[in-house]
Amino acid sequence: MSVIEPELPSGYAVTLESLKALVASAQLRAQRVVNAAMIELYWKIGCTILERQQAEPWGSKVLGRLADDLRREFPHMKGFSRRNLYYMRAFAEAWSAPDEFVQTVSAQITWSHNVALLERLQDQDLREWYAKRSFRHGWSLAVLEHQIASRLHEREGSAPNNLEARLPGEGTALAREVAKDPLVLDFLGLSAEADEAAIEEAMTLRMSQTLMEFGTGMAFAGRQVHLEVGGDDFYIDLLLYHIPTDRFNCTKGLRRLGEQFALAA
Repeated sequence: MSVIEPELPSGYAVTLESLKALVASAQLRAQRVVNAAMIELYWKIGCTILERQQAEPWGSKVLGRLADDLRREFPHMKGFSRRNLYYMRAFAEAWSAPDEFVQTVSAQITWSHNVALLERLQDQDLREWYAKRSFRHGWSLAVLEHQIASRLHEREGSAPNNLEARLPGEGTALAREVAKDPLVLDFLGLSAEADEAAIEEAMTLRMSQTLMEFGTGMAFAGRQVHLEVGGDDFYIDLLLYHIPTDRFNCTKGLRRLGEQFALAA
């Protein structure tokens, strides 16, 4: 005898949405805290390198050895390349005063954003101008690079520009980049496992959703599968295999031969 599930309270859906928003908000805060801690670490490493270079001959060979030793000690972290150490040094040099660093938004954007600011801009005021807008409007790295290349600071106020207004809600693009930043995952020591699990979950979900659209028991067999019929070439757009009936199923077209049909295995 089947058990009939009692009807949910009238306010359940609203409560669920509220709790989902709380979880998402907490995740975003945690991601930002981790990202800020990593950026601060890189700034402190850069400051240390600057201090040592002022006192001793710390050239490229020393930095290369330092990178090797740090990677050996922290093998799960990919941020300790010699090139990245130079970026850390440049980062510390650009934001030299501790108070200045704390007051900027550099710790609120990704390391890739900060590197782009260092590489593409020489003026410190402009770096801060673009950093603030990246954080305020949630720009992705691609958007930041585009805005710098198109010299937004010169265009703002002189021509209509609704790109910022058209970007999705508060900081979503930047939040996604913080969440998926491999350096942030490395910083937590989660890189291999977290990356693999996230990719596996996303791929499985996408594949299962797609196959379920065609019914149960379907397996993917191939795409653009070549057939020769009567001396002519044809290509099956999407070839599926229906396990219960032991048949191949051609979906969304066998070019020049029809939209959909099944072939006995």
